[in-house]
Amino acid sequence: MVKMQIIKERTPMPVQDPKERGQNFSEVALGFTEEMALQEAKRCLKCKNRACVKGCPVEVPIPEFIALINEKDYRGAINKIKEKNVLPAICGRVCPQENQCEKFCTLGKIKESKPVGIGRLERFVADWDMEHPEDIPEGAFCEDTEEKIKVAIIGAGPAGLTCAGELAAKGYDVTIFEAFHKTGGVLVYGIPEFRLPKEIVRKEINKLRDCGVKLETNKVIGQILTLEDLRQKGFKAFFVAVGAGLPIFLDIPGTELNGVLSANEILTRVNLMKAYDPEYDTPVERAKKVAVIGGGNVAMDSARTALRLGAEKVIVVYRRSEKELPARHEEYEHAVEEGIEFHFLRNPTKIIGGEDGFVKGLEVVKMELGEPDASGRRRPIVQPNTEYILDVDLVVMAIGARANPLFTSQTEGLKLNKWGYIEVNDELQTSLPDTFSGGDIVTGSATVISAMGAGKQAAYGIHDYLQKQITE
Repeated sequence: MVKMQIIKERTPMPVQDPKERGQNFSEVALGFTEEMALQEAKRCLKCKNRACVKGCPVEVPIPEFIALINEKDYRGAINKIKEKNVLPAICGRVCPQENQCEKFCTLGKIKESKPVGIGRLERFVADWDMEHPEDIPEGAFCEDTEEKIKVAIIGAGPAGLTCAGELAAKGYDVTIFEAFHKTGGVLVYGIPEFRLPKEIVRKEINKLRDCGVKLETNKVIGQILTLEDLRQKGFKAFFVAVGAGLPIFLDIPGTELNGVLSANEILTRVNLMKAYDPEYDTPVERAKKVAVIGGGNVAMDSARTALRLGAEKVIVVYRRSEKELPARHEEYEHAVEEGIEFHFLRNPTKIIGGEDGFVKGLEVVKMELGEPDASGRRRPIVQPNTEYILDVDLVVMAIGARANPLFTSQTEGLKLNKWGYIEVNDELQTSLPDTFSGGDIVTGSATVISAMGAGKQAAYGIHDYLQKQITE
């Protein structure tokens, strides 16, 4: 019996030089070469229990697609991924694999061994697929039905796109209604170009068009059209995936000053409206000294964006310690390499303005960690009389978002919880029988892959619901 070779170290991912990338919006991680992908794929232990699959919200058959990479069957590998995931090039870049599939990798449980770079391998085969497109007739992946049932998807983010792809493949006539002028949701307005090139998003969405999915932009459902209007147009079921895009601001003095922005605003202006590109006229704040409040991925994106817009100093202010930082470790490392400063165990108490009404500084207080709170993290406690002022001229709030009532407030009979999120059952069905919902508008802010998992689950629920309507 041949003993399985254990390769403990991961294959490094090539990246742009930190000094260079801090001045441009090109993608930081450069992706594996074929040689690197084959080297990393050899590390997979081909486990029978497939723990990594259990950690994936959309249940990608991970050992199977890696085995196909080992055979240099990249077409087979990408097709194997697409059995479960309609957006592999996106997931390979932005999914927190370290907390999902890679967290459960058996190799990573072995002493001094690192888990297999599953996300990096997924990105490799997805990028290979884009470089070697198949000549596939429109609708080739769809079931052939005599009369297609119309389903409407409200929101073209990761949840909506996934649900649309699943339903189109089952033979439904699917239309996505998107409020913005571009499809992609958080993939285009929230995640910077240097982490997720928008050309990648466009290509992934175009593949959905190949399966017959229709996309209508500039359609604010709840305002331009209601669900009842769509019912009158012949739609028999709905999936609501409008996200949770209403930014949260700290309740401290000075938030009304010029130079206090939400992360949503600065990222939307830069990412969706291309404010970083001189050829676009989109206005955006270009400050010299920036403070970003928060510790998640959105805070990292905001800080690194501010740096690329020309800031001389960018400080991330986080009320807990480095150990509790919720951002992906890779994004944190990249930010540190680029020169972003981190002030841990600090909490803002006041934003200071000048006579002109613009930000001149940020007062913060030192914190210490006490007992764990409801989230399981140690609760930050103020250390009295430790306030001091940071010299900044722009403050970005990146402390989360809540449910936007634009759609929900205009939809009669839709049951919400006390925080304004949509209530659903185990099948993601809402209080309106023909309406399902998932993603951030149900769970609050979460990950791209968890939203995709909700979209897939909702597609199954919608399919079951419509089939019952046919038989009754």
